[in-house]
Amino acid sequence: MSAKKIKKAKTAPPARRTPPARRIKPARRTENIKYAVRDILLVAEEARAAGKKMLFLNIGDPIKFDFKTPTFITDSICNALKSGETSYAPSEGTAGAVEAIRRDAQKRAIQNIQDVYVTSGGSEAIDLALTALLDKGDNLLLPCPGYPLYSAVLAKLEAVANPYYLDEENGWQPDVADIRRRINKKTRGLVIINPNNPTGSVVSLEVARKLVELALEFNLMLFVDEIYDKLVFDGEKHVSLASLSPDVPAITFNGLSKVYVGPGLRMGWGVVSGPEQIVGDYYRAIQKLCRARLSAPHATMAAIAPALYGNDAHLGPMMAKLLKRRDMTFEMLNSIPGISCVKPKGAFYAFPRLKNIKCTDEEWCHDLIKQTGVVTVHGTGFGQKPGTSHFRIVFLPDEKILAEAYGHIRKYQKGA
Repeated sequence: MSAKKIKKAKTAPPARRTPPARRIKPARRTENIKYAVRDILLVAEEARAAGKKMLFLNIGDPIKFDFKTPTFITDSICNALKSGETSYAPSEGTAGAVEAIRRDAQKRAIQNIQDVYVTSGGSEAIDLALTALLDKGDNLLLPCPGYPLYSAVLAKLEAVANPYYLDEENGWQPDVADIRRRINKKTRGLVIINPNNPTGSVVSLEVARKLVELALEFNLMLFVDEIYDKLVFDGEKHVSLASLSPDVPAITFNGLSKVYVGPGLRMGWGVVSGPEQIVGDYYRAIQKLCRARLSAPHATMAAIAPALYGNDAHLGPMMAKLLKRRDMTFEMLNSIPGISCVKPKGAFYAFPRLKNIKCTDEEWCHDLIKQTGVVTVHGTGFGQKPGTSHFRIVFLPDEKILAEAYGHIRKYQKGA
């Protein structure tokens, strides 16, 4: 009998069955995240594709217009890069940056400073502060109108926006009585944007004191967004709310994006103040989050000390431009039938009111873009009192662009 091995016939492996493709479902927490300032660009792109000449009055980015980051800022960053400051930085920020921020806060009369943390833009400082404070179902008092980042972060955290309404009849000042009525057992903090985006209002000293007293009475964390603090008009005095009491627990936010004309530098910070026994556990929780994300950009921190130690030579020319454009905006908008506008006292925004329109303010803004190419942002994107309609104007563009845009709005209103 042959000793040859009998080879088994090879059989083909079973065909692999490709499972049916399934749509990846995003987390529910993203469903309510909206950011009207950027979302409006989807409509603008449609108008551009249709051949419209675009006039953008929607983004608060000075670099997009005739403003420039001061050379001492860019030089300090370039020098840091040349000297090799490209490693991870300390999680809270470099020693020089932290010290400069602390000294600046002390110069503003903020007492009981417990911690300083440097972040990738003011937005990250806000995000970290809210994340370290709020559990699911907690609520935070937000100004209405106000900057939409806060409500977006709350949606991510599954916390609740508790809006309070600024008083349009009183120059868009916070209504302290309205805030008091809205406080409940789940309320953890109070947000103040001063100067305010989108209204351009500046909180008066009288109202600021009442807000601090309210925070103390109800043991609320006070979040004060001061990113436009030096951009004020008409002799207005900006006051840091945290300076009004050494006992109020507060975080004061600021950065290089607006006053120092560096929005793309993404350099911001938070200053935690108040008694250690009250805010100690909280700021240490923020420190944990700072360590978890490693650090803010190292080389860019080199610009903080030169900025805060008093190099404000660029502010004179900048404010002269903004004042002229603010006045032009106020006068031209108030001359258009169906539109009224409170005069902004700071920043570079106006929040005109639409009267007797036959649609929503969002529909009005969308149609304005499609018909004229003028891009503004609807008031509902910032919050507004029920029954009112507004839109936000950014008056950073030069006078020629503003005149053309306001002329288009006038013609649009006439034909509406």
